[in-house]
Amino acid sequence: MQRKTILGGGILVIEALLVVALWGQVLKGSASSVSFFDIGQGDASFIETSFGRQILIDGGPSNAVLGKLDQRMPRWDKTIDLVIATHPDSDHITGLIGVLKKYKAGIVLWNGIEKDSALYREWRKALKEEEAEGAMIVIAKAPQRIVLSNKGCPQFLDIFSPFEDIAGQKFADDNDTSIVARLVSCKHSVLFTGDLTLKGEKKLLEKGFSVDSDILKAGHHGSKTSSSSEFVQATSPDIAVISSGKNNQYGHPHEETLATLEQFGITVMRTDTKGDITLYFNN
Repeated sequence: MQRKTILGGGILVIEALLVVALWGQVLKGSASSVSFFDIGQGDASFIETSFGRQILIDGGPSNAVLGKLDQRMPRWDKTIDLVIATHPDSDHITGLIGVLKKYKAGIVLWNGIEKDSALYREWRKALKEEEAEGAMIVIAKAPQRIVLSNKGCPQFLDIFSPFEDIAGQKFADDNDTSIVARLVSCKHSVLFTGDLTLKGEKKLLEKGFSVDSDILKAGHHGSKTSSSSEFVQATSPDIAVISSGKNNQYGHPHEETLATLEQFGITVMRTDTKGDITLYFNN
C-alpha cells in the first residue's frame, strides 16, 4: 500500500528529510529564480533557490518539460528536492510522470484525490515506484510550511489549499482541489494557484491567508473563471504570469482576466507570447 503522509498544520523541513548528492548542496549564486515553462496548454514551474533547492510545480500536458529541465539543470543532476502536483488534471501531471521516471524526487506533494482515467492510474503507479526508491509522498492539507533552508534569510513554501484532507475523494470538477503555494525567498514572494477558480479564491481570502506576493501565477491559465478583482487586489503583485498554449482551443487568457490585471497596473507576462519566462530575485 502506498504510504500517505499528512501534515496538517505541520512544518516539513527539507534539510532534515532529503538525502541529496554532495554537489546538489553547492550554492548557485546569490539569486533565486522561478521559471514558467512554455510547455503548451498547461502548467510547469521550476524554482531554484539561492541555497540550491530545486522545486518543480506541475509538469504540463506532455514530456516537453523534460527538455526544459535539461536546459535548466546540469546533466549530472538527476535529483529534484520537491515535486508538486497541484491536482491530477492531464495538463498538470502528464509531464510529471516522465519526470518521476527520469529524476529522483525527495518529496512529492499532491492532493491525493481519485480519478477514473488511464493517465491517473499511470500517475499512481509512478508515485508508488518513486516511493519505493525512497521518496516521501505527502498529502497537502493547509496550513503547511515546507522549510527550504534555515540558513540566513527565510526560504519556505506555505501551503494554503486544499483546506482539508481530501485524499481518496472524487470530484466532478477538481480545479478547486488545487494546491495553492506561496514561495517566500527572503524579501520576495511568488503565489502559485494551480487551477483555482473564483469560488476557491473567495474561500482562500475568507481563511485569512496572507496571499500578498510580488509575483502571481494566474489561476487556470488566465481563464475568466479565476483571478477575481478581490483576489488580485489582495495579492497585489507587480507581475502576473499566465501559462497558456499559443492559439489554444479555450481562448486563454480571457479578455476579462487581462482587463482585471490591467485595472491594477500589473505587468502581464504570458508563455504563449514570450515563451519560457524566468524571473530572478536577489536575497
